[in-house]
Amino acid sequence: MNINLLCVGKIKEKFYREAIDEYTKRLSKYCSVKIIEVADEKTSENASDTEIQIVKDKEGERILKAIGERDFVIALAILGKQMDSVAFSNYIEDLGIRGKSTISFVIGGSLGLSDMVLKRADYQISFSKMTFPHQLMRVVLLEQIYRAMRIMKNEPYHK
Repeated sequence: MNINLLCVGKIKEKFYREAIDEYTKRLSKYCSVKIIEVADEKTSENASDTEIQIVKDKEGERILKAIGERDFVIALAILGKQMDSVAFSNYIEDLGIRGKSTISFVIGGSLGLSDMVLKRADYQISFSKMTFPHQLMRVVLLEQIYRAMRIMKNEPYHK
């Protein structure tokens, strides 16, 4: 199975990079993981709704260009489906059984995802109704994918 993380922006903080590297290394035992970063747009603190939409659309166009035609796309979105770790593991396993060899998870920038990206997504998940920094979501997502793989293989993992 191939897992892509399509993300807006670069990770600047060393502690996030180290955690991402650690989970990527752990996941290499189970699947291929590729992190694809697209450039983020600069946004002023007091941006209007129109300016916000323009930024999300520009970032969205970059994301869409990075998605493969056959990729199964899962967008991280506040209004997406929430599930526990076992259900998430079962969902990922089922995708593999159905022949979805590449799953692309999409994490938007600080303003979220454009409607174009949400429409392209085959599924939307939410980790919480709370808002998290998009840099931290990379770590959380990778950890949950790792947990899902361990669950699939009936391997122990801290509960």
